[in-house]
Amino acid sequence: MEKEQIRSLIKTAVAQLAYAYTPYSHFKVGAALLAEDGRVYTGCNIENAAYGPSNCAERTAFFKAVSEGVRQFRAICIVGGPEGVLTGLTPPCGVCRQVMMEFCSPESFEIILATGEEDYKVYLLKELLPFGFGPGNLSDGGQA
Repeated sequence: MEKEQIRSLIKTAVAQLAYAYTPYSHFKVGAALLAEDGRVYTGCNIENAAYGPSNCAERTAFFKAVSEGVRQFRAICIVGGPEGVLTGLTPPCGVCRQVMMEFCSPESFEIILATGEEDYKVYLLKELLPFGFGPGNLSDGGQA
């Protein structure tokens, strides 16, 4: 992915921090999901007093895209920190990684973790979820 495209995703993800609803953890997360067709879907984390119904920024972005019929994705950028201050990389939780596995190729889907436009790392899904369980496990006799 080109550096300018990465910077654009980082800016978009950072902008989502303003929408995060985090009255309990105060840890704000923003995400920008790039679909294969070039559209970008955004997300922020949304907490709930019962905790279980809370939703991560990454899943918010994926669910928005999927609910609009999009099923192919190239990359996601994730940013986050206490009160929205980006002090370190914010990797996706296990549930979000599993959602990525459902819709993305582990061999090519890029996960961009950033603290700024010039400070980021790019990982492939297979690096953050080795031996992930996905649709292929169900369609070809369990061979991933």
